[in-house]
Amino acid sequence: MKIRAVIVEDSRLARNELKELIKKHSEIELVGEAENVDSGFELIQKETPDLLFLDINMPEKDGFELLEMLDEVPITIFTTAFDEYAIKSFEYNALDYLLKPINEKRFAIAFEKVKAKLTSNQVHTGKTQQLSHNSQIFIKDGESCWLVKIGDISHFEIVGNYTRVFFEDKKPLLYKSLNQVEEKLPEQSFFRANRQQIVNTNYIANVVPWFNGKLKLQMYNGEEIEVSRRQSYIFKDKMSL
Repeated sequence: MKIRAVIVEDSRLARNELKELIKKHSEIELVGEAENVDSGFELIQKETPDLLFLDINMPEKDGFELLEMLDEVPITIFTTAFDEYAIKSFEYNALDYLLKPINEKRFAIAFEKVKAKLTSNQVHTGKTQQLSHNSQIFIKDGESCWLVKIGDISHFEIVGNYTRVFFEDKKPLLYKSLNQVEEKLPEQSFFRANRQQIVNTNYIANVVPWFNGKLKLQMYNGEEIEVSRRQSYIFKDKMSL
């Protein structure tokens, strides 16, 4: 199994250090490197790698801003010279972090985590228009940030020009419209309940008949979502109710 990787790092010395470590692991295929966020974004869009080695502290834009630009985030290992960034990275649900200068043994431990995660997930097989349940999206709301797996999101809701995302006990804002979000979601499990909300059908606990031919969805997290009359007919057909 080849694991396609990209490095985004402003230091040439650090990129070379990473490349030497990568050479010791034949499963990793380095498909590109970039020295700043904008060129890193273009590279990731072109190559859609499985694995991203990402420097946090870069000039102009930092590594977190790169993640915010991506529709789908690869498995991410942060590289940093600063302990405070390394600690913060776990708030972002990064797979791991590596402190510079990077220790060979520490790199090997991080790579074992990558292999374990790819074994449990569907391995990348090329560009896709839609996200899968195992795809990650990056959400930054104020000072808080998350890498969230699509399958862990119960529903989405319009808030002005943006979208609120509901997962666990969190509900941050994603700075994209609901229509933009809908275009990328896996159709088999996400359903447009009404003009304001999209639900993950795996999180529906109960379906209740409502007035005027409508349905009400009771979610496992306690939320109740009303399905419009038109969408209720479609939902019944989709779910064979």
